[in-house]
Amino acid sequence: MKKEFKLLTIICFVFVATLLHAAPRALDVVIVVGASGTEEYGKKFQTQANAWTNGCTKAGIAPTIIRSEETTAELEKRLGTSNPERSLWLVLIGHGTFDGREAMFSAEGPDFDVKHLAGWIKPLKQEVVVIHTASASGGFLKSLSGKNRVIITSTKSPDEVFYARFGEYYAEAIGGLPEADLDQDKQVSLQEAFRFASKAAATFYIQEGRLATEHALIEDNGDGIGTRSEVFEADAAVAPGTVLDGPRAAQLVLVLSAEEQQLTDAQRGTRDALERELKTLKEQRAKLPEDAYYAKLEALLRKLGEVYAKP
Repeated sequence: MKKEFKLLTIICFVFVATLLHAAPRALDVVIVVGASGTEEYGKKFQTQANAWTNGCTKAGIAPTIIRSEETTAELEKRLGTSNPERSLWLVLIGHGTFDGREAMFSAEGPDFDVKHLAGWIKPLKQEVVVIHTASASGGFLKSLSGKNRVIITSTKSPDEVFYARFGEYYAEAIGGLPEADLDQDKQVSLQEAFRFASKAAATFYIQEGRLATEHALIEDNGDGIGTRSEVFEADAAVAPGTVLDGPRAAQLVLVLSAEEQQLTDAQRGTRDALERELKTLKEQRAKLPEDAYYAKLEALLRKLGEVYAKP
């Protein structure tokens, strides 16, 4: 433990010495607001869109908002012109349907289904995050999953077709809601917002004495199998060897803390990769000789120090 502490102090010291100017970010956020159907839902969807827009403003990002009679055509065009040098977050707000074969997103104008969306994002080489908050969104998860993909859905399957409240809570959390900052690092990650919104939605049904009709999922390891929020609880039972979703989503943040703003996207990407290596190393500790473990640990921590030391 003493060795680990001394090595960690190297990282802390160098981190404090970073520059004091926020670095620009290579992140695009596309917000799609679907057909509301009624005035009540129209207001709910607009509230969510506003919350996302406010979060983007705090993050220094100008989002693209798609809401017109040509929603599907506009989204296809926007995804087709994505800059491969910039990460892309796609937020879907609205209603979803399922006809027993395909899950659909209810857009103004023609709807689009999972096959359409999967085809549009398949050519994209950059990291893509899809946050699908509509009902029946679980039917999109498997087809959208893959390398460099983070997929979050309001439901666990396309059969959950009733209005999903998860999106309301997620939009509130992602902008930096203090209650959603579970690790108290002054920022809210995709995973933290997922956990907060999942719990808030579950609490709603309990307080209303109603059967829950939505169970959100997160998928970020490319296996096409989503994970429920309960898995992240401290007392959750997880089978040995299980590869959980969530590690990458825990590293992605919309509104960065003051400390994180000092890093460039490249620095943050390198840091995230090194942190994943650290996690793997710690999982292998029991299998490694003590000297070998600490040698690898020191090498990784010094590389982390170099990340923070770069101007």
